[in-house]
Amino acid sequence: MADSRARYGHCSAPGRSLAVGGAYRPPAAAARRDPRPLARSASGHVGHELSALSRALLNTTDEGEILRLAMDRVAAAGPYRAEAGYLEVDGELLPSPAPGPVRASGLRSAVRKLAGRDGPVSVPGRPWGRALGLRGSDGLRGYLVVTSRSRPTEVERSRLAALVRQIAAALSIALARRHEREAVLESHRLREERGALQRQLISVVAQLGYQQAVHAIMADVAASGGGVEAVTRALHGLTGLPALVEDRFGRLLAWAGPGRPAPYPEPDPVRHDEMLHAVAREAGPVRINDRLIALVRPHGEILGALALVDARSEADEHTVFALEHAAAPLALELAHLRNLAEVELRLRRDLIDDLLAGTDAASAYARSEAVGHDLRRSHYVIVVQWSNQTAGDSFALTVGRAASAVGIHALLTQRSGRVVLVADDRPPAHALYEALARETGTRSGTIGVSAPSDSVRDIPRRFQEAQRALEVRLNSRERSGTTFFDELGLYRVLGPGTDHQELETFVHEWLGQLIDYDSRHHAALVETLSWYFECGGNYDEAAASLGIHRSTLRYRLQRIREISGNDLADVEDRLNLQVATRVWKIVLGGSG
Repeated sequence: MADSRARYGHCSAPGRSLAVGGAYRPPAAAARRDPRPLARSASGHVGHELSALSRALLNTTDEGEILRLAMDRVAAAGPYRAEAGYLEVDGELLPSPAPGPVRASGLRSAVRKLAGRDGPVSVPGRPWGRALGLRGSDGLRGYLVVTSRSRPTEVERSRLAALVRQIAAALSIALARRHEREAVLESHRLREERGALQRQLISVVAQLGYQQAVHAIMADVAASGGGVEAVTRALHGLTGLPALVEDRFGRLLAWAGPGRPAPYPEPDPVRHDEMLHAVAREAGPVRINDRLIALVRPHGEILGALALVDARSEADEHTVFALEHAAAPLALELAHLRNLAEVELRLRRDLIDDLLAGTDAASAYARSEAVGHDLRRSHYVIVVQWSNQTAGDSFALTVGRAASAVGIHALLTQRSGRVVLVADDRPPAHALYEALARETGTRSGTIGVSAPSDSVRDIPRRFQEAQRALEVRLNSRERSGTTFFDELGLYRVLGPGTDHQELETFVHEWLGQLIDYDSRHHAALVETLSWYFECGGNYDEAAASLGIHRSTLRYRLQRIREISGNDLADVEDRLNLQVATRVWKIVLGGSG
């Protein structure tokens, strides 16, 4: 009977059943159905979702991400919506990003007023709202603000409370992990810092040891008096690089280590000066090409340069330190040598001044032996004048170096803007001039050399001869170069001792009319005639020397014939006129 009803009921309309007498009654099975299985099913689903959320919260290491995840899935605990979330950071409640609109100002103010407690909050359109503190074992971690459209049941509030505890626990774990990571990072940082300090200390100790070694070695070098060579050897030993010392003019004084050029290159004066000025502008050693260069200048004056050859750029701070400190004893050594040279130069200068003025032989021999010069040999007087040099110690030293370079041993002094040497041998024809041209960077210089002197009392006269040779060169077509007195020819007759009045009479006899004409008309007929003879009668050369046109020269020569009455084609007239122009130019200095 029951089975029949069941089958019938199954065929009837849904939710309807026939009763006795035809009255409607709910199906007996429906009336007797137990609602607890459905509740248990919903409860199980919620519990599963909360468990999954709990695992996700506990596996998240970032506090902001934990709060965001909880706010996104707070509905798993009931009819809730997360309105805002806050994290406690250094005593401040900082809002966490939320997926929906955040009523930041009002909610944050209300939450702050709770002072760590749970409490109600008001949100328009949401009848129920609570700010729930997220508390850990050591205090407040933050707040979660939730609302509901209806008042939650006891079960739903219990679930929300459990979720809040899970969020707080997850925040505490994340905070602990963060502190642990920070502690690990800080420990690593401290270890790295301690290691760096230890390495720095070791480096400082090593550097101090190296610096002390450099100081000790250089002090020993200075005390030993080993000179420039000892300093150079010590620097090479400290750095392992070839070391060298050059004087103020770029000439090698010492070299230690491999690779020394043979011969050492001759310096270019202009380039060397530019290099010195470039190094002088810097505070310490300067790299130029493959050399690390430090200047030697004890009192501002450059005495030389100390350098390391570093073709592979291997020099480090220790190398620079050694180079800088090697310059100190080298400065003392070069200054000492400079002082000795100056003392000897003064002694030599006093001796040569007396020789040029005239002195007794016995005294001169004794004094020359004291300065290491043999006056008993035959000597030559040399007078030097250079266009871009003024007579002074610097140019005198330059002349002395050039003379030594070409094998001339001489006493040296200065007279009337010129440098005078008393040399123990005849200088090579052009060697001294070429050496000075290299030293000074210009060829605009003149040298006069006397005839040989076989006794001390002849030296004053030889000085006059050297000056005469220089003057002849200065008044010739080629002003630069070397002139020897014994090669002057006619100019030797016109030299010192010739009667000046007779010479003036001779010049006036042959050139007087031309001189008077030049004076009245501001002309240059005498000078034109002089250059015409100097050029051997060559019209082109004479015109070029005078800076005039060839036709102008022809006109002037014609005027010379007319005014003087002399025939330039006549051998006798030509000889007398040529001699007269030379006397006028050399002896009388071109005077009217």
